[in-house]
Amino acid sequence: MKTSACLVFMAFFSLTATAQQATEVVWKADQKMRGSTMQAEMVIRTIRPAWTREMNCKTWMKGNSLAMILITAPAKDKGVVFLKRKKEVWTWVPSLERTVKLPPSMMGQNWMGTDFTNDDLVKESSVVEDYNHTITGDTVIQNRPCFIITMIPKPDAAVVWSKVITCIDKKDFLELNCRFYDEDGKLINTMNSYDIKVMDDRLIPTRFEMIPTDKKGHKTEMIYKAVRYNQPIDDRFFTVEKTQTL
Repeated sequence: MKTSACLVFMAFFSLTATAQQATEVVWKADQKMRGSTMQAEMVIRTIRPAWTREMNCKTWMKGNSLAMILITAPAKDKGVVFLKRKKEVWTWVPSLERTVKLPPSMMGQNWMGTDFTNDDLVKESSVVEDYNHTITGDTVIQNRPCFIITMIPKPDAAVVWSKVITCIDKKDFLELNCRFYDEDGKLINTMNSYDIKVMDDRLIPTRFEMIPTDKKGHKTEMIYKAVRYNQPIDDRFFTVEKTQTL
């Protein structure tokens, strides 16, 4: 009986340690891209079989709870702003001169006609806090040994996906592949990361490619042109009033 109890304890301890390691890896990868603050300029290129469209954006992020995205081009979308404060998201539409609060049900919808969701861009959900993490294997991507980590939402988490499988580089904690599944277990989107460069003294992927599973010839690229980390940003920058003056 004592031996059996000891084996059960050891197995439980091993599972707990593995879960803690998985969460730590996900946290390190998340922090690698975010820093304490991040300011970036990026191009988002939506590719379809018959056409391609580009948007230029600026983004500001502070921790997990504050984010702002400003579209600077093309002209018809210029000035549109998305704001996240904790679990609330707003959008300012200059042509309507209105600020609209987005309900949680819209987080899974495509952002500005791209293959990224609203949640992908404004990060309403937290990959660290809203999921349980388990290391479920190993793989090699772009000659980099990676952990395969399965993320399952916590029971009370309001998230878009029922499961996310991510591949994170073991050395530099770069997220190189991510697969998103719906509530029926169907693979919906796959994100791949490329063009690893030093940006503001930090090694990160600078091109992200989101590919929907059931739409042949569709994909969206997000390309970082400039990034600055850990520069002070006052919380008062992230306000509904500020969205109207950027």
